[in-house]
Amino acid sequence: MRRLRWVADGGLWELDREAPVTMEGTARGVPGDPLPLGLSRGPRISRPKQLDFMHRFMASPLIPSFAGDPSNGGRGLLLHHAHTVHLHENWSATVLEQFHIQKFVSIIKERASNHLEKTSWPKTIAKHMLDILSLGFGTEFLVTPDSSFLLEAYDVKKENRCKAIFHHKLPKHNLTLEAAWPGLFVDKNGTYWDVPLSLAIDLASITAASGLSYHLCLQHNRGQPKHFGGDKMSDKPMSLLPGFCAKAAISIKKNVDLWRTKEGKLKMVQPYDVLLSDPHISASGIIGAVTSASLGDCSVRFSVKDESHRRKTVSFCSQKNKIALFADLFASFSFTAQHGNFQRLFLDLTRINARLDFPSGSTFLNGTARLAQDFYHSRQPDSAAMCAICPDMTVSLQQQIVGPFSFRVDSRIEFDPRDKSQFVRLGESIYAIDWALKVLGSAKATAWYSPKHHEAMVELRFFET
Repeated sequence: MRRLRWVADGGLWELDREAPVTMEGTARGVPGDPLPLGLSRGPRISRPKQLDFMHRFMASPLIPSFAGDPSNGGRGLLLHHAHTVHLHENWSATVLEQFHIQKFVSIIKERASNHLEKTSWPKTIAKHMLDILSLGFGTEFLVTPDSSFLLEAYDVKKENRCKAIFHHKLPKHNLTLEAAWPGLFVDKNGTYWDVPLSLAIDLASITAASGLSYHLCLQHNRGQPKHFGGDKMSDKPMSLLPGFCAKAAISIKKNVDLWRTKEGKLKMVQPYDVLLSDPHISASGIIGAVTSASLGDCSVRFSVKDESHRRKTVSFCSQKNKIALFADLFASFSFTAQHGNFQRLFLDLTRINARLDFPSGSTFLNGTARLAQDFYHSRQPDSAAMCAICPDMTVSLQQQIVGPFSFRVDSRIEFDPRDKSQFVRLGESIYAIDWALKVLGSAKATAWYSPKHHEAMVELRFFET
């Protein structure tokens, strides 16, 4: 579980997101953009290890995913398989296969409609094998009990995507060095971008559930970003342009149990998930500050007003010297209520979570001051100021169906004071079926679907609350 998500999961840091468009299965967030709504909350292991686990222990030789509507340039339905070989006690190698169902069906239809074709069916399939089958290779070496090195190559002979990751566990810190060529990024609209070369050094503190934590990152991009997998015309994210970016954040997190009980549990019966076994009502809050310095073409983004995020951050930009500095505050508050112990066969878990994110403290304070002036002078509140103080809200609902299976939906609630007819509306939603893996204490297989982006995936999650 090398790549843990940081505690400030509110668009404040460039975190990984699930990405069924590639065999590797993840994409990094575009710097400065909040991630599209996703279900990646808990720690995860690498994609090859996920596939290997599901093959061995879940009787699933083929793992499906869906990467966009083929009529809109997506890859459609895909099937994944992994072969893992343990070369030594601290060294393993993996061969990954990805089968393109949509391309296979197209080839079959084309062959069936061409009556003049004299080539046999096996030869036709063999001729197009490189089109319908993608290969990937990976090897992981445990250098020491606290250090690992992972080298991966995906879509060999096609896109030739490569990634190298070195992870080292320091006292109360995680250090990660990562290189990807090309690097895959996803912006706030769910659009994927390739950067020819992406290098990153990441240092994150390891803290308890409450307390002080910090995160440092140095990012270098080389080459012009281009739209993933096609010629789609859209504006390039300026933060992905060539250059260096150093970023640091510090935050304080506090968790409070408003009510919790251990009564009602069945004796001698293990819960399907030990972290979801106590009915409770709890709240948590994160307050912190983030600062960054950019050098190169990527610094241009600070010279452009960000109307989509309504941000008025503290920043300095010199277009002549291609240098930019940025600083801001952020906050995130969440409320969780759970009923049931997740032990019984039916309807023993109902859980709801609401999270309010304030990605820009300076924007919030500016909007608050403007509204205070409007009220003081008995003026009609400015709609732009009201937009500035509205948080980004996400609501999650989970309900046990039967046994270890539960249904889950994550939805984004959007506020728009400028639209008087619909001040609050339901935004993007993601639907999922969770299968709690009781034998592992707190782990689950999650099959999720995003109607907005036409994406679906099956993944493993650990220690997710």
